[in-house]
Amino acid sequence: MNPKPMHIPFVDLKAQYGQLKTQIDARIKRVLDHGQFILGPEVAELEQRLASLTGSRHCISCASGTDAMLIALMALGVGPGDEVITPSFTFIATAEVIALVGATPVFVDVEKRTCNLDATKLRSAFTARTRAVMPVSLYGQPADMNEINAIAAEFGVPVIEDAAQSFGAAYQGRWSCNLSLIGCTSFFPSKPLGCYGDGGAIFTDDDELAQAMREIRVHGQSGRYLHTRIGIGGRMDTLQCAIVLAKLDAFELEIANRLEVGQRYTRLLESCADQLEVVRVKPDRTSVYAQYTILVENRTAVQKALQNEGIPTAVHYPAPIHRQPAYVRWAAKADCPVSEQLADKVLSLPMHAYLDEPTQARIVAALARATASSIWPTAAIQG
Repeated sequence: MNPKPMHIPFVDLKAQYGQLKTQIDARIKRVLDHGQFILGPEVAELEQRLASLTGSRHCISCASGTDAMLIALMALGVGPGDEVITPSFTFIATAEVIALVGATPVFVDVEKRTCNLDATKLRSAFTARTRAVMPVSLYGQPADMNEINAIAAEFGVPVIEDAAQSFGAAYQGRWSCNLSLIGCTSFFPSKPLGCYGDGGAIFTDDDELAQAMREIRVHGQSGRYLHTRIGIGGRMDTLQCAIVLAKLDAFELEIANRLEVGQRYTRLLESCADQLEVVRVKPDRTSVYAQYTILVENRTAVQKALQNEGIPTAVHYPAPIHRQPAYVRWAAKADCPVSEQLADKVLSLPMHAYLDEPTQARIVAALARATASSIWPTAAIQG
């Protein structure tokens, strides 16, 4: 009987903790010692360091990436009767927050090669009711933010970057989260910079918006028990901020490692070019590879074959948002054929900053075997 193949972790948080254990444990102990578990000193420290990294004037930490986007929409006054343009091929939270404030999500298709919002299809989505555009920097790569910002400016509409997956990536020399009026990110554990629970942050250069968002995240308080606007309980707790601070010391090295791992995948996968496609990074930007994603035929069979060899995979995402049951009410105007085809093809491979070359070679070799029977060119996505 053949031995069971060694399982490869999809995201190796244990390896990261092994590298950063001393710093993480010391940061946690410091919070336990001072006992300021809500809005303790680590919160302000983290916000200052993140603002400095991105070049943003303000950083407002919050309870999750979802809350970050929700708070941003609330600060802009988006509500019932308004429309917000966003891609359909992304995680549900982007459209979810639009619905939560009572606005209508207007879905625009994405590019085949990057899976990010297709700026050439953006202008036609604007109406007199459009109040914001929310592009997503998917898989770790910023969207075409200059083009998106320019088109939105023609209509006098703000842009909120959903950078939940791209914190640490660069676009024409600037950091993701500082590419539009507001940038929002997530510190979910599997993100390139993650905590050990939920957490997020909002970035802006606008003083008035920053003040509004700080008040909204603490129940709309402008002073203790003085509530001048509607808000939420959206604070990021001190322990989670401490964990991100500990990881932040190694973040630039981890970004470099992620870039190396992603580029190595792309190089190794050239041998499978007739059996699959990879999501491409445009030359004027970088990716932090929150996921390394390929497009394959017969995805279920490929996943099963890889699983049998101890290699986990994930599908980000198996259905575009306008095909989700809760969102079909807004599907009638959604013309997103690329999104629908991508949802049938995308497959994410193990990806983290500590993935070594022999393990990647094993993954790619198994993938080559699993996809050998696929006939990719005859079923390539159009667009």
